[in-house]
Amino acid sequence: MRGTSLEASVTVGREVFPALFGRQGDASGRVRTGRARSGVSSLLVSAQVGDHGVRVQARWWHSTDDGRIQCDLCPRDCRLQDGQRGMCFVRQRVGDRMELTTYGRSSGFALDPIEKKPLNHFYPGTSVLSFGTAGCNLACKFCQNWDISKSREMDRLTDVATPEAIARAAAAAGAQSVAFTYNDPTIFAEYAMDTADACHALGIKTVAVTAGYIHAEPRRAFYAKMDAANVDLKAFTDEFYRKQAAGSLEPVKDTLRYLVHETNVWIEITTLLIPGLNDSDAELTALSAWIARDLRVDVPLHFSAFHPDYRMTDRSATPPSTLRRARQIARMHGLRYVYTGNVHDREGDTTYCPACSEAVIERDWYRILAARIDGDACRKCGTRIPGRFDEQIGSFGPRRMRVVV
Repeated sequence: MRGTSLEASVTVGREVFPALFGRQGDASGRVRTGRARSGVSSLLVSAQVGDHGVRVQARWWHSTDDGRIQCDLCPRDCRLQDGQRGMCFVRQRVGDRMELTTYGRSSGFALDPIEKKPLNHFYPGTSVLSFGTAGCNLACKFCQNWDISKSREMDRLTDVATPEAIARAAAAAGAQSVAFTYNDPTIFAEYAMDTADACHALGIKTVAVTAGYIHAEPRRAFYAKMDAANVDLKAFTDEFYRKQAAGSLEPVKDTLRYLVHETNVWIEITTLLIPGLNDSDAELTALSAWIARDLRVDVPLHFSAFHPDYRMTDRSATPPSTLRRARQIARMHGLRYVYTGNVHDREGDTTYCPACSEAVIERDWYRILAARIDGDACRKCGTRIPGRFDEQIGSFGPRRMRVVV
């Protein structure tokens, strides 16, 4: 891949890290810096961030009568003695306050297609700068990103970046949005929110990929900074959440109701189908009916294939037939935009007009093969397709490029 790039540096505490100010890749797909163009100087970003990130005082906690501190971020309500960490592992009591220990630190940055989040109705065909930190506030036995979300090794977080550096790197890379993903951004909300502010200052959108396991007050603050979210609805029984994720279903339903009915955040939902655990006709019917009744029939739903991983290696991968069956059930209950993921299924990748059945955005994996849509309107019949669309569909495709910030 040939192109022109800028070379710049971002001063982060005592260390200097290269920042991406252009998009140029080598044979491995890794983005690298090149020679600076005339008239462009290096950027110096002043921040209280050292080579191990920065510890910041966390929000959403209170002191209890028994001398502990309770974290009020999520329904776990962890109550901590001095030095203890919450279940997420990244929020810690230090003296008389709660701290976020991963602010300014990341497990890595990459340019992805927005469809990989997955978001099929949020500026289709564009690129998104994706990053995460470490830890999680759920304990899913089937976690597909367990090496990051279950990590207790802070040394994995080798990429250090201020919110401003991330926003500038995204803008220089041509990314239309930044996604907080890989692990749940709920647990690094302060870092994600500051990054969202920096992104919005440069006209860049923000995306949360989340399980939606969060209390009402931080939920309002957090999603005020987000333009889109993909929420994992992991199953539709409390038994599944309790036994397989050490959580509960109702807080996730509350988050989805809030996002759909009380915000302008664009929402899509993903359910990972695990054979024998959450893929019965009865459960798929209940899930689909609830979305149609309590949310909206035009909320996109993605059924994704499970593969054996982490602490669930005793079950086989989800067969494509299960995903097709789930999609059929959801459509029978009135859902208009139902997709399949983690399998090759062009029909399940494609967006169809609900009025005339035209394939308005035809996809094969993350590649857009054809776009029969003008703005947000079906070219054949004029029906509006809900979502966030540019005048023209993007063409970033299935690439993935490592970014150094």
